[in-house]
Amino acid sequence: MNLSSTIKSIQDIMRKDDGVDGDAQRLGQLTWMLFLKVFDQREEEWEDDNPKYRSPLPTRFRWRNWAAYKADAEGKKKPQIAGSELIGFVNNELFPALKDQIDADRSPQHKVIREVFRDANNYMKSGPQMLAVIEKLEEAINFHDFKTRASLGDVYEQMLNDLRGAGNAGEFYTPRAITQFMADRVDPRLDKREKVMDPACGTGGFLTAVIDHFRNQLTTKSSAEDKRAIETLIRGIEKKQLPHLLCTTNMLLHGIDVPSQIEHRNTLGIGWNEWSAHDKVDCLITNPPFGGYEDDTVGGDYPADLRTRETADMFMALIIKKLLREEGRAAVVLPDGFLFGDGIKATLKKLLLRDCKLHTIIRLPKGVFAPYTTIKTNLLFFTKGTLVDDGSEHFHTDTIWFYEHPYPPGYKSYSKTKPIRFEEFAPEIAWWGSEADNFATREAYDADSNITDKRAWKVDFKSKREQAEAAAKPHWDRAEALNNQAAALEAQARDLRSGLVGSSDAAYREKVEAEIAALREQAEPLRLQARDAQAAGDRLYWPIYNLDLKNPNAPEEESHDPDVLLEKYKTLLGQIEETENQLKSELAAALAHHFTAEVARDA
Repeated sequence: MNLSSTIKSIQDIMRKDDGVDGDAQRLGQLTWMLFLKVFDQREEEWEDDNPKYRSPLPTRFRWRNWAAYKADAEGKKKPQIAGSELIGFVNNELFPALKDQIDADRSPQHKVIREVFRDANNYMKSGPQMLAVIEKLEEAINFHDFKTRASLGDVYEQMLNDLRGAGNAGEFYTPRAITQFMADRVDPRLDKREKVMDPACGTGGFLTAVIDHFRNQLTTKSSAEDKRAIETLIRGIEKKQLPHLLCTTNMLLHGIDVPSQIEHRNTLGIGWNEWSAHDKVDCLITNPPFGGYEDDTVGGDYPADLRTRETADMFMALIIKKLLREEGRAAVVLPDGFLFGDGIKATLKKLLLRDCKLHTIIRLPKGVFAPYTTIKTNLLFFTKGTLVDDGSEHFHTDTIWFYEHPYPPGYKSYSKTKPIRFEEFAPEIAWWGSEADNFATREAYDADSNITDKRAWKVDFKSKREQAEAAAKPHWDRAEALNNQAAALEAQARDLRSGLVGSSDAAYREKVEAEIAALREQAEPLRLQARDAQAAGDRLYWPIYNLDLKNPNAPEEESHDPDVLLEKYKTLLGQIEETENQLKSELAAALAHHFTAEVARDA
């Protein structure tokens, strides 16, 4: 039986167990057992290499001493613990020991074991069924065999792929084609010892893609130090127990002997000022969870203009301000909602375009993450700019290139059985060019009239920004002037109010109170006019941060898809509402100006 069939037969065994409910629990159960089995065989190698090696696991709880089948006097392999006693041993001895008796401070290996089992669970209730699983693992998993070791990584990847249909667990998995393409384009360099981080690492897909990318840079001239360096150049953080367990096992299967750099904690729960320059990395690749919300206790110390509870938005703020060093490179998966969103999303996009060079957005079609979600997503590639401290607001993004990734011929969507493939990105890779020459080859592509089906286009963001600022500035200047006038009147009122302190003259107090009321009456319409002028300027400026832009080279397609038609209808309603609000604001400003002029004449 091949390895893939063995894993499927193990899952079938678990389906018979009353304690294991659903694919996510089956995967979690299988993974902690697989972890102990593989870790034990890696320890055999470490013991061969170093006679002084000491296991972080208590002797009684090493796989070889409780799970591995042992040959009896007749050479027949038998379990060490009877099925009737196995569940009691696992629940009452093994798990308490691995959860509570491992000192994480003793060594990185101790830390790994403690973190893996801190929140792990044994779901199986049937000892005989667990013995059957152990027997299958003993027969199929020989990590000393290089063929098995190589295929185990692929089988494990398929197991993770199955998460896509396991309810909310699908959020932890990014298709291999996406992770491989993003790692390839960010291109972290082993020779430069570039550190790579995934602050929401899930099952470790991006990190394994980076490991493979580093190893592909090894040559016959590479030193042992080059090979060892790979382990030190990756860092992942994962909040939830199951994906952390899956990621740690994934690292072990990919040759990372001590995956202690995979931290089990909430990245967003780390205080804003707890991040230091030491945490900044050269490359960052991630698919942050989107659509979720943190509780009120998380993110309260973020800067006021970046404060939000939406997870993807919080990650973007962290990436830009805290995690990516100057000239560091990043690739992030984000939904369409981030591209067209306003409010805090618009503020974050301004921060992104100002502090970074957002050079490429790959627009993916629907279904890349199906069946977990059908939301359309995008791959954003950007480089952190160097600080320009000249007192002015400096934007590092001038031009944004978009590329619309098509479905393969014959496809109308992706699915778990028909996933996106790395080979599909060959056109993007051929088009990509080099950031060193500001992607000069893209300009040639853009100017080539012989290309009839252009998937790429550019947006001159610098010109759009300058035009929007010029159009908005008179309104903003008027708002500032009106606010200054109102502030002066309010300051006079405060001065008059302070002058009343200690006065008991009723007539005098009544006269001053009337003056204060009159000043406030003059200030109030000025504030309203200022607000309307500010809003008028904002309406002209902030739309430039809508990055949900369609391919201008593509013909308009007539769609009868109800979802598409409903989206068009919502867009039209939004445009109508925006026009109505603009007319109301202009009318209110005109009336307020007229009212103020009349008050001035009457005075």
